[in-house]
Amino acid sequence: MIINILAAGGTAAAENQFGLQQALKEGGIISQSVFTILVIMSVVSFYILFSKLFEQQKILNQAKRVRTSFWNSTSLREGSAKLEKNSAYKQLVDDGLAAQEQHSKLTDPVEAHDWLHGSLARSEAAINSKLGGGLAFLATVGATAPFIGLFGTVVGIYRALIKIGASGDPSIDKVAGPVGEALIMTALGLVVAVPAVLAYNWLQRRNKSIAEDLSAFSNDVLGFLASNGAVKPAAAGPAPKAPVKPAATTTAGQAGGVQTRP
Repeated sequence: MIINILAAGGTAAAENQFGLQQALKEGGIISQSVFTILVIMSVVSFYILFSKLFEQQKILNQAKRVRTSFWNSTSLREGSAKLEKNSAYKQLVDDGLAAQEQHSKLTDPVEAHDWLHGSLARSEAAINSKLGGGLAFLATVGATAPFIGLFGTVVGIYRALIKIGASGDPSIDKVAGPVGEALIMTALGLVVAVPAVLAYNWLQRRNKSIAEDLSAFSNDVLGFLASNGAVKPAAAGPAPKAPVKPAATTTAGQAGGVQTRP
């Protein structure tokens, strides 16, 4: 019994002599640095993913409130007061109102439409730029993480071959283990890169949808300002209920078919 336990323990030790810990130990400072870089890339990528999802969902919720209540207001200032303080849509409205006030102070003749359109476009671009923050890092991780992992693999294979050559025992069991162990870094690079690429594409698609909605709202604000409030979209609120018709009442004489005279 004891012999069997010792034999099993020896087999487990032989099986565990190759792995991530051993690869980091054998790879030295280079493999450890590659592993650390990949871990940092992965952590930051997931942080960007969740923070951007939260930011995007916040703007999407703001868009729902704009469609249902904003255009019921009689003026843009009244509608702006209904929006959240840091709302992207409130920023567009406030920038449009500020541009309208500034136009009268211009010394060079500039068309009001062009001035308002430029101001709203600049505000819209600032919002989109903020939404796109961090996506470049995801793209960089997706493009470089596999090569960083491959670099760790190359260094690991190089060190393994040097060690095998120095030992003078080029048998398959001495070569396959260290070389296979070095491939762990390539696998880690792919594990880090694939989620980053998926997150980048998903966030980009959501940003595009938000940008289209902001552009449509910006055009509506421009039309309202250029027409002094005569042009504005209909609010997408709940449909009004049809008035209930009162039930027809009949007199006793009418019910009996007898007409009465006053």
